[in-house]
Amino acid sequence: MAESRFEYLYGLNPAFEALRAGRRNFKEAFIAKNSRSQPRMKKLIALLEKNSVPIFFEERDRLFQLSKSRENQGIVLKCTHYHYVSFDEIKKAGKILLLDNVEDPHNVGAIIRSAEIFGFHHILLPIKGVPGIYPSVVKVSAGATEHLKIAKDANAISYIKRLVDDEGFSVVSLDGAGKDSLESIAAENPAKLVVVSGGEDSGVGQFILNNSKWIASIPQQGQINSLNASVATGIALFALRNIGN
Repeated sequence: MAESRFEYLYGLNPAFEALRAGRRNFKEAFIAKNSRSQPRMKKLIALLEKNSVPIFFEERDRLFQLSKSRENQGIVLKCTHYHYVSFDEIKKAGKILLLDNVEDPHNVGAIIRSAEIFGFHHILLPIKGVPGIYPSVVKVSAGATEHLKIAKDANAISYIKRLVDDEGFSVVSLDGAGKDSLESIAAENPAKLVVVSGGEDSGVGQFILNNSKWIASIPQQGQINSLNASVATGIALFALRNIGN
């Protein structure tokens, strides 16, 4: 069976940001009947009407049936799938974020949210081992995905080889055993930088670590063993936010 052209995006922020970004085509909007009078929902309805999206007011069970989530906040959008860009478009950026072995969709969404906030607007996802931009990821990102350029057309090793050998990027990998400080990397202000964040279980792959100019960790003073992957990546992106500006 051929894959549907449409998926069901859900949540208030994802709906607002997808409409504002204008990168998807919208077929229908489903809104919970008991949410239509809420202030934010009224604003969303006005935006849907401005974009000529047909609106259907439904019971909440219907919204759960469509979104497969109780976190839909009373809005589900039937729209086209996320539009990935090519690696060739990503490589033009001065700073790039690459996710390697980040298997948890919640972490992917949270990292993408931080990336948008701290100016990492170009992201590479491997074709295997990292979730794509599913509606659940968009929800956790608060719709940040809709404003970023994200590629998913090669594996992590291939990305690094091409960025380092062909494009002259320097690589910083985030690893709990790293000896380099984010502050010193920011002070060097490399012309082209790719930040690599790994998953909590597997971490950054050995090939990428071997090809990293820096392996950075975040100093810790507490008793807990390590930071959540999305929190650690957010801290790193904040520290490196001015590179490439």
